[in-house]
Amino acid sequence: MKLKLCGAGGGRLGTLVGLGRSGAAALALPGCLLYTRMGSAPHLTHDNLQTVTGVPAVAQISMPAMAEIHDVLEEYKEGAAKFIGMPDVVLYCSLHDPVTRCPSGYNTNKTVSLWGTSGRMEVSASKFMDIQKAIQPDWFQCLSDGDTFSGESSRKRAKKSVDRTLSFLDACLQLQEKSPELQGSVMFGAIEGGDILEERLRSARETAKRPVGGFLLDGFQGCAMAKETKLNLIASVTAELPEDKPRIIHGVGKPDEVLECIERGVDIFESFFPFQVTERGCALVFSYDCHPDTEATVLTQNGAQGLEKDGTEDDQDEICKADPEMTPFEIFLKDKRYQDDLGPLLEGCSCYCCQRHTRAYVHHLLMSHELLAGVLLMMHNFQHYFSFFNAIRDALRDDKLDQLKKLVCKQALQGPANAKPDQ
Repeated sequence: MKLKLCGAGGGRLGTLVGLGRSGAAALALPGCLLYTRMGSAPHLTHDNLQTVTGVPAVAQISMPAMAEIHDVLEEYKEGAAKFIGMPDVVLYCSLHDPVTRCPSGYNTNKTVSLWGTSGRMEVSASKFMDIQKAIQPDWFQCLSDGDTFSGESSRKRAKKSVDRTLSFLDACLQLQEKSPELQGSVMFGAIEGGDILEERLRSARETAKRPVGGFLLDGFQGCAMAKETKLNLIASVTAELPEDKPRIIHGVGKPDEVLECIERGVDIFESFFPFQVTERGCALVFSYDCHPDTEATVLTQNGAQGLEKDGTEDDQDEICKADPEMTPFEIFLKDKRYQDDLGPLLEGCSCYCCQRHTRAYVHHLLMSHELLAGVLLMMHNFQHYFSFFNAIRDALRDDKLDQLKKLVCKQALQGPANAKPDQ
C-alpha cells in the first residue's frame, strides 16, 4: 500500500494505491469505506450494489460480527473476503460497528469488550489476533481502548486509554510478525486520549513510532464532545502524524462534519450515515454542486420549493419527535405530503431509484412496510453519498473546497429539509 498525495489547498488530495493482496485496487482520497454488515451492504444484494455508481474499493466489516463466526472462518482457512463472496474487495476490519452503541465501562488492562448479537465478548490481544488470522483482512484496526467518548472521561481515564492502547498495539505487532496469515495485512494504530490534548498528542507521537500502516482517529463518535474541542483535537493530532500514511476517522458521517475533518487532515471516513438515513425512511437530498445560484440549487434539490405551507410546521414537529436524529440533509418520505408527489427522490439524480420510481411510490412502500423501500432508499443514499466524496475531490482539485463547505454548511443551518421554505 502506498499513499500518493497531490498538492491541494484545504485538504489532502491523493490516492492509495497497491491495495489488496493483488495490489491492483486503489482508493481515491478523501474517500470513504463501503459500510457492510457481515460483508453485505445493508438491504442490498451484490447485484443491487452493482447498480450503484462510485462504490469504494474498500469495504468495512466489524469485529463483533466476524468474531461470532470465528470458528467457521478458522475451519474455512481462506479468509472472510472469499467466504462472503467478495474475493476482489479490499476488506477493512474495524473493532466496532459504527451503528451499534457500545456500553461504557467494560474495558480492562487485558481485554476490550465487543458487543454483538450474542451479547458482550471480552477480547484479549491474543484472542483478537487469532480472530484476525481467521478473517485475513487487508486492513484492520488494532485492539484499542476507545471508551472515552462519553464526554465525562477524566484525565486519569484518558491516560489509561492511551497506555492500554499502546500496550495492545505492541502485543498485536509482535503477534502479527509470527502470523503467516497476516503478513499481507495492514494494521492501523488507534489514536486515543478522550478530550485531553496532552494525551491525544502522546498517543499520536507514540503510535507514529510503531510500524503501523496508517492511523485511526478514535473516540470522536457521538455528540458528547463539544464541536470546537473535537475539531481542535483532530487538527492537533493530524499535525503530529507522518504525511505518507493514511488517516481514518470513526463515527463522523454528516456532510458538514466530513468537510470540517478533511480541512484538518483526515483522509478516510465510514459510510454508515446513508444507512442511518435509510433506516429513518429518509432520502439524502443535500446539494454538493458549487453552482453560482447556490440558494436556488439548495431549495430545488432538497424539495423545499412548492410545499404546502398549511400545517407544515405541525407536521415537522411530529417528524422531529418521531426521530430527533433526522438531519437537514434528508427528507422524511413517510410524511403524507409525498403520497401524491410524482417527482424523483432528487431531481437530476442518476441512481436506479430516481430514474425509475417516484417519491409517492417510495412513500407507499414505506407505509406498507415493504422491504423494497429499504432497497431503493439504500441504493439512492449510497450513490448520493459516494458522489458527494467525488465532489469533494473535484473541489480540492479546483481549489473550491471553501465554496463547497459554505454550500453544505448553509444547508445544515436551514433546518430539516421537510420544513417550509421560510423557516
